[in-house]
Amino acid sequence: MPVFRALSKVAQQALLTPACGCQSLTVAIRNISFSPRQVTSGSDASFHSVSFSETDHPKVLITGGLGQLGVGLAKLLRKRFGKNNVILSDIRKPPSNVFHSGPFIYSDILDYKNLREIVVNNRITWLVHYSALLSAVGESNVALARAVNITGLHNILDIAAEHGLRLFVPSTIGAFGPTSPRNPTPDLCVQRPRTIYGVSKVHAELMGEYYHHRYGLDFRCLRYPGIISADSQPGGGTTDYAVQIFHDAVKNGKFECNLKPDTRLPMMYIDDCLRATLEVMEAPTETLSMRTYNINAMSFTPEELANEVQKQLPDLQVTYEIDSVRQAIADSWPMNFDDSNARNDWGWKHDYDLPELVQTMLNFIGSDSRIAQAN
Repeated sequence: MPVFRALSKVAQQALLTPACGCQSLTVAIRNISFSPRQVTSGSDASFHSVSFSETDHPKVLITGGLGQLGVGLAKLLRKRFGKNNVILSDIRKPPSNVFHSGPFIYSDILDYKNLREIVVNNRITWLVHYSALLSAVGESNVALARAVNITGLHNILDIAAEHGLRLFVPSTIGAFGPTSPRNPTPDLCVQRPRTIYGVSKVHAELMGEYYHHRYGLDFRCLRYPGIISADSQPGGGTTDYAVQIFHDAVKNGKFECNLKPDTRLPMMYIDDCLRATLEVMEAPTETLSMRTYNINAMSFTPEELANEVQKQLPDLQVTYEIDSVRQAIADSWPMNFDDSNARNDWGWKHDYDLPELVQTMLNFIGSDSRIAQAN
């Protein structure tokens, strides 16, 4: 009762003060909750993951769900855990096929209260945090990238720790910089990225590991290479050329690449990426020697990719118009990932190499193109 009386008194005072008092009321109410934001005592700061029976399915929330990976991951997880146990979320309106494929909800990661309500009301146990501005887009709007990639992450971390969630946050090849070893790049080395996207991802890795050690948060992170998928359009990343080449090759037989022909970067087909994400989330805690892992499948240059595509489409014409911003970013990134820890710890193994990737992409996009022409 004294707590409620005190809260009532604060609320009455706030209503009688100018508009600035509204912020004071918000802070007073929020301080009553138990969150790492308010905890100062080391003895009280224990937010260990809520365990659930091995026979129970997790209840999963995916933020940024309408990006390149969210829809595909939701499809994979729904097959494994059931349609209603995986909730996609985003700030955009979903296309009809996504909306009718399973639960979808509006979620703004910059709105702490909205996120918290979603987690509580839906009894979320796993949170996959895909919301982010990618490398090239982030450089064109640093303020927005900072808000989404850093402030949004802080909201996610606090809520995940408070409610004992298992949290997955992807990292990237962009988390490394020009002083990092590039061929191969190990899990632990100098990073020092030069983009706001990369800086925010290093921040995510370190904050997640800190919350794991400080609060017991079950944080898991994979550094993705460039991800190639046929059923989504490029989203503003430096490795987007490796997706665009297939669309242009099938559509008009011409492709203009914005990176130099000898720019080598690690890549992965989306099915391998999504499977790796599920596997690391399901991995027993005792098998994880670290909380942030490199994963890799293949490494190639634009010229090598074009040559492989031309084996299937000999008439493809490839030209190069270098984007100086994207080229500078690519030149600071790893050429090849050392993912031996992921392979040793939890059995990571990729399925797609370059020939299989090219065949799969052309089959998928070519089929879609023929259907579109028929319609």
